[in-house]
Amino acid sequence: MPTDHLPEGDEKRTAVRSMFDTIAPRYDLVNRLMTFRMDVGWRRTTRRALELGPGSTVLDLACGTGDFSVDLANNGHRPIGVDLSFGMLAATRSGAPLVQGDLLDLPLADASVDGAVCGFALRNLVELPPFFDELHRVVRPGGRIALLDVSQPENQLLSWGHGIYFNRVVPFVGGLLSDRSAYAYLPRSVSYLPEPVELLRQARQAGLIELERRQLSGGLSQLITATNA
Repeated sequence: MPTDHLPEGDEKRTAVRSMFDTIAPRYDLVNRLMTFRMDVGWRRTTRRALELGPGSTVLDLACGTGDFSVDLANNGHRPIGVDLSFGMLAATRSGAPLVQGDLLDLPLADASVDGAVCGFALRNLVELPPFFDELHRVVRPGGRIALLDVSQPENQLLSWGHGIYFNRVVPFVGGLLSDRSAYAYLPRSVSYLPEPVELLRQARQAGLIELERRQLSGGLSQLITATNA
């Protein structure tokens, strides 16, 4: 994917799928190094925020290699992984049922799951309103949703350091260990995310309630939780 171009529509869907197919083999290694393993704690916090009982069926959306699914299964849930990238699904190690599919058109029945998680994928979707509509459709009434993604620290000093790291170090490390163009694109893809107020408005408009947004690790990531109306 060209680093000076942010695609839209079908072009974006195709480019994102190809990019993740490419980086799948070393995705976990790069994630752990670049986040200093903080991503493990962020996912654990996200899973706890679901507040669902054991035996709950939980969608792991944009499941990648299965980090969320492993944590969900280890804590008594029944995960189902969904990802657009066949390369990611081929590299999964979760043992959970897997579905290749678009998060904007989930191949699942209405009200068929108890909850859903999604890690670091909102900015890679072609549109967000249809995604929230699909969450409202497939999660049962009263079910829980927890969405984890990147954020921008509010502290000016931390924001400055984060900007240098995210925009310079991440592409460099990603280029050494995996695909430079992909890891140059990822920091720039943050511009796809709407402002928090607009993000929550779109989720609310789809029928999600009890919305809450909080920043993790000083704002290095953000967690959005909701209940399906």
